[in-house]
Amino acid sequence: MAVSVGASRLGLGALRRLPVEARPLVRPGTVAAGVVHLGLGAFHRAHQAVYTEAALAEAGGDWGIIGVAPRSTDVVDRLAAQDNLFSVTSMSGAGNETRVVGALAGVRHAASDPAAIVALLADPAIRVVTLTVTEKAYQLDPASGRLRPDDEVAADLTTDRPPVTVPGLLVRGLLARAYADAGPIALVSCDNLPSNGKRLHSLVGQALRLVGDATGGRSERIADWLHANVTYPGTMVDRIVPASTDETLAAAERALGVVDLAAVAAEPYRQWVIEDRFPGGRPAWERAGAVLTDDAGPWERLKLRALNGVHSAIAYLGALAGHETIAEALRIPHLRPVLARFIAEDIARSFAPPAGVSVVEYGESVLSRFENPVIRHRTIQVAMDGSQKLPQRVLHTIADLRAAGERPRWAALVVAAWMRFVQGRADDGTELPLDDPLAPRIRAALAAGTPSPAGVVDALLGLAEVFPPALAEDDEVRALVVEWLTALERHGVAATLAGAA
Repeated sequence: MAVSVGASRLGLGALRRLPVEARPLVRPGTVAAGVVHLGLGAFHRAHQAVYTEAALAEAGGDWGIIGVAPRSTDVVDRLAAQDNLFSVTSMSGAGNETRVVGALAGVRHAASDPAAIVALLADPAIRVVTLTVTEKAYQLDPASGRLRPDDEVAADLTTDRPPVTVPGLLVRGLLARAYADAGPIALVSCDNLPSNGKRLHSLVGQALRLVGDATGGRSERIADWLHANVTYPGTMVDRIVPASTDETLAAAERALGVVDLAAVAAEPYRQWVIEDRFPGGRPAWERAGAVLTDDAGPWERLKLRALNGVHSAIAYLGALAGHETIAEALRIPHLRPVLARFIAEDIARSFAPPAGVSVVEYGESVLSRFENPVIRHRTIQVAMDGSQKLPQRVLHTIADLRAAGERPRWAALVVAAWMRFVQGRADDGTELPLDDPLAPRIRAALAAGTPSPAGVVDALLGLAEVFPPALAEDDEVRALVVEWLTALERHGVAATLAGAA
């Protein structure tokens, strides 16, 4: 990314030169670490780090964050060179607001020194571990939620090699913590997984069983310690944070007067719902606007279905129609009314929302947020990893509607759009990338089937990792998806939407 020649770099030495309103609420180096975060990407920096810094400013405490990048060294190098400081620019049509965040007490690269990360997870000072590692890093089967370890995860859990995967790091860290009797800890998934806390708990349990099988069993004392001292609070997180670009860095430099190579941009809106189960304590996140609750499930389903599901719908249809960003795609004629019907007729009827919340009104607010013209969230970025995202974002809506005897007309359109997208061509013939952990399986299924819409649907419904048997064998769902895919292939996105609206 481009850097201004001769410009000063963000860091502790540059703080006095920053506009007063842009200075961090917490100065790095003044707060001891109590949180480890796995996944040092843009979303964490624009979300959990922002909440944690605000909580520290309001209520104090030793809750600085040590951010861990599992694989990439780039963000670690950039942050380390800036004394762990970075900026977040909140972008809207009314203007931008940039502020430096000082919540990070340190940064680490897991792949360079996995033993240090294991030791960190076993450190008594660390009482909270948060994660934003994306769905695929959990190595869970999207349909069943069961651990589906690849060779690297299996090696992490059944050999003595240093761990390199997220499940491996977590389990080795927990075992080291238990052996040292290092005190209670909460593992907090902030990824878009259904029942993310329960899924993380299940992942750890399954991984520990693999470790036990490889070592002849775990001691009863260790199992009892883990049961008594580790919790897995569920969460719902929400903020649109597109990937950083040269313009992101340029906007930060204009606002700050210094170069920030770790800058991120986001929409102004943010939300965090957290189940309040922290045996070793936690930052006062409620003082920063987070919602603490006994059950994040209804909030999670609301967001996964009425925001993430709609986001995926726009991404697939928009990419097929040749639009680069989500905001541009929403200007496709008839797409907004079709999405409104998807929300009102399918999503809202598929689950019970949080008390006092209207799914239709929430969905309308989501569409308005997606229309933000300065948030250039790329359709291709949202569309990636579809095999991991589709189950919780769309297929659960279909399953719940079918269980109630309803026809999932609009949700079937989203499935059809994904099936057309993974074939790799937009409506104008432009090649579309298939960036998905199941890409080889998807390509093999398509190659083995017939090229007709019905053949494509049958081939992809046969992916058991994505489509559970009850859905794959549902004739009415199949007929709806074939109908939509036929229309998309014959007429393209614009004409299909015009005929449906």
